[in-house]
Amino acid sequence: MDLMFNISNLASEEEKFTSSKKDVLKYLKIIGVDTRFISYTPDKIYINNLRFSKFSRTREKTFNNQYPDIEVVRNKLFQKICSKSSKVLSEEMEPNTRILMPKDNYIVELILEPYTRKYGVELVYSGEHDLAVNPVILDDEVNNIFQGIFNGDGLNYNLDKNEIYPLINVSLVWINSFLEMDGHELVECENKNDLANSFSRFLDDVAPQYKENVLSAADFINERTTL
Repeated sequence: MDLMFNISNLASEEEKFTSSKKDVLKYLKIIGVDTRFISYTPDKIYINNLRFSKFSRTREKTFNNQYPDIEVVRNKLFQKICSKSSKVLSEEMEPNTRILMPKDNYIVELILEPYTRKYGVELVYSGEHDLAVNPVILDDEVNNIFQGIFNGDGLNYNLDKNEIYPLINVSLVWINSFLEMDGHELVECENKNDLANSFSRFLDDVAPQYKENVLSAADFINERTTL
């Protein structure tokens, strides 16, 4: 009933809603969408969590009547990526912090954008900040661990308390699959160590889900050795 009332009121006031980010988010809120669980861009609205966003097909139709040029993206893989990231970010991020963003990293931009509403954080690209985003992905972090072991350096897994890691438990396959579906340039692993990468490819064939277990084991060892 409230939703129908709000929509009927909007019908006579459409001219008040511009294409600005502020107005788009305001309109979404009025029609019942929880904008803490969507990512805004000028051309697309990405749903991060379908259930919590309450972005039903009916609300999507209402939204597109007002904003026909903005696409609503219901990509299930992106929602899985956001779910993975949220488990890390909820532990590392404090409300109202200034977060230094990496340059030219589209998926990190999408993941962090709703936290400006969810946690009230400020995303900055230079200057003073409380935390910096480290965009390392799961594959690179695992290969860094393998490289340290193979080089005889021991466990190379020391996360910086002044950084946050939104992609540390997200695989390259997931990231590139989403980027390809969304029409963006693919990314590559930063770690180019031949032995570490070869070992990772071998494990991919025999135990495809091993990467997160490697990070869990590294966390366990770090906790035990720092007691």
